[in-house]
Amino acid sequence: MFKKLDTLIIKAFIGPFIATFFITLLVLVMQFFWLYIDDFVGKGLGIVVVLEFIWYQSAVLVPLALPLAILLSSLMTFGNLGESFELVAIRSSGISLLRFMRPLFILTFFICCIAFLFSNYIIPVANLKSRTLLGDIVFAKPAFDLKEGVFYDKINGFAIKIGKKEPNDSVIRDVIIYEQGNPLQDNFIIANSGIMRVTDNKRYLEFNLKDGWRYQERGDPGAQDNTEFIRVRFKEYKKQFDLSSFQFTRTADSLNKNNERVYSMRQLDIVIDSLKKQVAGLRNRLNKEMYGSRMFVNYLDSNWENTHAVSFKPVKNFDELLPDSARQIIAERAISDINSLRVAINITEGDLKEKEKILDLHQIEWHRKIALSLACLVLFLIGAPLGSIIRKGGLGTPLIFAIIFFMLFYFSSNTGEKFAREGSLSPFTGMWMATFFLVPIGIFLTYKAMQDSQLFNKEFYYRIAKFVFSVFHKPGK
Repeated sequence: MFKKLDTLIIKAFIGPFIATFFITLLVLVMQFFWLYIDDFVGKGLGIVVVLEFIWYQSAVLVPLALPLAILLSSLMTFGNLGESFELVAIRSSGISLLRFMRPLFILTFFICCIAFLFSNYIIPVANLKSRTLLGDIVFAKPAFDLKEGVFYDKINGFAIKIGKKEPNDSVIRDVIIYEQGNPLQDNFIIANSGIMRVTDNKRYLEFNLKDGWRYQERGDPGAQDNTEFIRVRFKEYKKQFDLSSFQFTRTADSLNKNNERVYSMRQLDIVIDSLKKQVAGLRNRLNKEMYGSRMFVNYLDSNWENTHAVSFKPVKNFDELLPDSARQIIAERAISDINSLRVAINITEGDLKEKEKILDLHQIEWHRKIALSLACLVLFLIGAPLGSIIRKGGLGTPLIFAIIFFMLFYFSSNTGEKFAREGSLSPFTGMWMATFFLVPIGIFLTYKAMQDSQLFNKEFYYRIAKFVFSVFHKPGK
């Protein structure tokens, strides 16, 4: 009997999980493109480049899509079973809710393990590829596009203006071309008409101009009187422009190899251990620079105060111990030593803070791989009992509750990470804040579900409100 029930609950869960996972992943990818849409539009990117980026970015977003998919699918599964009274029949036969949840708990734990392996071995590679490709796309120039009556200056060294383009986009009229490479003044070309074409290899733009003038000034920029102005009239003139800078170029993946998000946990352990040693070394160096170069350190005595009180005559200030001739020299030397010490300490302190920040970023990434994987289990502990309480299937009510709890998870996770990056919280506390916040909620909801709570039953609250209203509005009062 238990095997049939386990098969029933798993089959009821798998379908919604697969559907919600791909829908969630699609929404997250579209949300990412919405942020960077300006960097993609108008750059002539090929469909292969766009699909490649979507592939890598989808892999990066899998750890975030899995928790939401599990939360929504568990809500739908238990809500459907509750709405069709199957859950009531199962519990009336003596099977507890925890026993009924066990197969999905095991399946979710298995998904957590897969999510961890994915985050540890696949995500670093996907991050490396997507970050490099995104950088190439962002810094790529917009596709070549000449518009009528507007100066176009995206070609290095030139500014081009076309008065009118014929419908075939080849015949152009009233052409002005400024050459910006002359230190004396801009050379320029004026033509009444011409033909514009791009070479077959997309490398050059050719202008075959007709009936125009070319103006040029030559000479020594330092000798203003020793220059000559040249004006040449032409019937036909051919001008080429290099368009190689408009072609999308790929940089090496090694450009982002030092980012903490492209490391596995084993690599992060090595880097974190090295950074801890560097931080410890900088702290020792800071202590030595603060105290080590001061001569009085060698003569510190724990019993100095008692010796001072018994053997020496107390003085009101340090100047009483110095002769008048030495006071100014010692004051100047003390000020010089203090300034040197301050500069050295500020430099070392800056290096120390930078290393501590880098160490925190690597520790944050180390905890992220585990925290996001276990988030699947945490959100299942919320979704399963919540679905059995609300007893509503479909995408209506479950979707609303899923969005609410996922937003709680997302904002608490981002807030904790932000505090950890700023140093207000440790990397452990910041990255596990969402888990610490949601686990008690999951335990509370599980307890309420086991007690057949009417926590989200509107009729329950309606009866309470009706009772309170009747108490305060009895006849005769």
